[in-house]
Amino acid sequence: MRFSAATTAERLLPQRLALRARPLLGKLDAVLFSSDERGQAGRISLIAFAIRVISAVIAFVSQVLMARWMGSFEYGILVLVWTTMVIVGNLSCLGFHTSVIRFIPEFREHGKLAELRGILLASRIFVLVASTLIALIGIAGVWLFSGWLENYYVVPFILGIFCLPMIAMSDLLQGIARAHSWTLSALSLVYIVRPIAILACMGLALLIGMPADARTALIASIVATYATTIFQLVEITARTDARVPSGPRAIHMRDWIAVSLPIFLVESFFFLLTNADVLMVGFYLQPDDVAVYFATVKTLALVHFVYFAVKAGVAQRYAHYTHGDREKLATFARETVSWTFWPSLLMALVVLLLGKPMLILFGPEFTSGYPLLFLLVCGVVARAAVGPCESLLTMSGHQNICAAVFAVTLALNIALNVVLIPTFHLWGAALATALAMVFEAAALSFTVWRKLGITMAIFIPARGAA
Repeated sequence: MRFSAATTAERLLPQRLALRARPLLGKLDAVLFSSDERGQAGRISLIAFAIRVISAVIAFVSQVLMARWMGSFEYGILVLVWTTMVIVGNLSCLGFHTSVIRFIPEFREHGKLAELRGILLASRIFVLVASTLIALIGIAGVWLFSGWLENYYVVPFILGIFCLPMIAMSDLLQGIARAHSWTLSALSLVYIVRPIAILACMGLALLIGMPADARTALIASIVATYATTIFQLVEITARTDARVPSGPRAIHMRDWIAVSLPIFLVESFFFLLTNADVLMVGFYLQPDDVAVYFATVKTLALVHFVYFAVKAGVAQRYAHYTHGDREKLATFARETVSWTFWPSLLMALVVLLLGKPMLILFGPEFTSGYPLLFLLVCGVVARAAVGPCESLLTMSGHQNICAAVFAVTLALNIALNVVLIPTFHLWGAALATALAMVFEAAALSFTVWRKLGITMAIFIPARGAA
């Protein structure tokens, strides 16, 4: 006997309320208990969202403590350096962390075990070598051009670069786990264990008398990142070895790189677009301003995480349907828009209601960022209104046009930041980001309609596609 939300409501609620709630609760039961592929994707998205919510709470508490311990100036340095490292570490995968989500189900479904063994090994070696080379180039670049940087950034950037290979490897392992629908393995170590480990290492460092500055925080991040990534590597390797029988490997690096590089462009433009405002604020303004802006963006985490949770749950299913029934693909894609939009809208209202008290936790000076939330929320909800369009385009082989859309959006975002930040400061960054997100959502939705004939927009009916 299993739990049913619809049946429970009928027993506990008045008949009138139960009848009104039944359609919604019936859908919840379908997501929670259905054994079909749609149900599996829904459960993965729910698990991913739960992990990201827990992660958001942990990250928020962690950032509040960091800001309180370090003060806004040192915290601003940490924010800029760590944001840069996460971006570059992700880009160091050169697209393999996403292409494996497409390759692994394809090879498994067609019985290509030699290729499956090959991609599992080759992707790890490739990412480790590429990220290490990029890290070495980065250290040399910071050292050579240190005269162009403010003195307080030089050593923190060099320390941060030591994390690049492990950040890249962690992103790749996350992709491999997502390709196997191992949601907990894919997300829990990166979004729950690693932030807790960084906070614990920072707390220990302060207890033994190390200074409460960005350098100490980055040393704590290095220790925690290496420890969690090595554990993640051991775990994912053991699970894939148990699932894939031993045998010969077939490695087609030229073909795999040909697919991964356009995806790399999509991911790089998207990641830069997501974080461009923080980087541009760091370029034009002082670390204190970076700290306020980053804390404001952090309060939007719950809204963002709905989008990323759905994306984590549906990418592998998009890839599966692309090679099968196109009608199922269209129906499922439309459903994922609703999965993204309505929870995002609800979370946006919650964030606007609680935003000021949340910012006060960072310190009194951080409340100046609260009015920016109303502008930034518009962009986040606009993105949610079209669902994970870029995942659908990437998994269906349209990664090139997707990359072009993100390139134009990134150029627009940077141009707006360059024009608006010097005059309007943090308001300029928020306005530039919101406008770029609205443009991105409209352009991606239009591209999906043109290329696939699928309408991905919450308030436009499916018959609008032709």
